[in-house]
Amino acid sequence: MQTKKGIILMNLGSPDSTSVRDVRKYLNEFLMDEKVIDIPIIPRTLLVKGIIVPFRSPKSAKAYQSIWWEDGSPLVVLTKQLQKAVIEKFTEPVEIAMRYGNPNPKTAFDNLLKQVPDLEEVILFPLYPHYAMSSYETAVEYMYAIHKKNNYSFKLKTIAPYYKDANYIEALANSIKPYLQNDFDKLLFSYHGVPERHIKKGDTTHCHCLQVNDCCNVASPAHAQCYRHQTFVTTQLTTDALQLPKEKVEQTFQSRLGQDKWLTPYTARRLSELPKEGIKKLVVACPAFVSDCLETLEEIAEEGKHIFMEAGGESFTMVPCLNTNEQWVETIATLVRREM
Repeated sequence: MQTKKGIILMNLGSPDSTSVRDVRKYLNEFLMDEKVIDIPIIPRTLLVKGIIVPFRSPKSAKAYQSIWWEDGSPLVVLTKQLQKAVIEKFTEPVEIAMRYGNPNPKTAFDNLLKQVPDLEEVILFPLYPHYAMSSYETAVEYMYAIHKKNNYSFKLKTIAPYYKDANYIEALANSIKPYLQNDFDKLLFSYHGVPERHIKKGDTTHCHCLQVNDCCNVASPAHAQCYRHQTFVTTQLTTDALQLPKEKVEQTFQSRLGQDKWLTPYTARRLSELPKEGIKKLVVACPAFVSDCLETLEEIAEEGKHIFMEAGGESFTMVPCLNTNEQWVETIATLVRREM
C-alpha cells in the first residue's frame, strides 16, 4: 500500500511588506537566529536589537522598495509560482514554507494535513543547493523543531544538498548559456558569503577546512557540510558544462555583514577592480540563490552594476535565478521522486 505523502518547498523568506516596521520584524527574526549570528544570546541581542536592526531597517526597507513587485516580495511570489509548477508534476500536495516570515512551517504542515488527513510522510525540499549553517542547516533544523513541537505523527524526510547533482548543473548551465551568446569578457559566479568561522565550525573533522592547504580540493569528510567546497564544485561543474576556459570564469562571495573575516574574494571589491584589469563586459550568475530576491535584484543587478559601471565597465548582465525554469522544476521533481 502506498504511503500518504506531501511535499514542502522551503525558502529563506521575506518581510511582509516594505514598511520599516515589517522589515524590522523580519530582520529581528533573521539576525537573532543563532546559526546566522553565532554568538551568545545576550551579546547577540544587544548587537542585533540595539545596533544592527535600528540602523539597518530603514536602509533595508528602501532596498526592498526598489525591487518590490506589485503582487509582493519577488522571493515569495517566485516561490509560489514554483509551487504551482511543481504541483503539476505530482499527485501529492505541495506546500511552501519560509525559514523567516510567512508562510511559516506550521502553516505548511497544517495545510498538508487538511488535504491529506492521514498523512504519513512529508518530503522537505530546501531551496538551497549548498550546505551552510546559516541557510540549509538552520532551515532543516527549524522544520524538524516545529515538527517535534507539534507532535505530528507523520515522518519528515529531507532532500540533501544537490550542488553537484547532474540535473541541477544542467539546468543551471542552460539557464546561463543564453546570456553568453554576445561577446563577454568574464562570467562571474557570485555566491552568498558566510563568515570563515562558520566554515571552521561546520568542519566535522575539526582539522581540515581553512586549515589544510588548498583544503577544498583535498578529499575530506568535511566536504559534506562545507559551503565553500560545495560552491567551488558547482562553479567548476557549470564551467565544464558551458565549456568555458578557466580565464573566462571567476568566483566571489557577496552580502558581507559586520567586520569579521568572511569568505573571499568579496564580490563588491572585485566589481570595482575588474574594469581596471581589462574586464569591461561582465555576466554575473548567483547560484547560491534559486529564486531572485533582494541579494540578486538589488545587491547585484542594481548596486553591483553601479559599482562595475562606475569603475569603467561597459556592459553588465545579471543572469536571472532558476526561478520557475522548466529544467529546474523537473530537477526538483526528480530529486523528490528519488527520495520517495
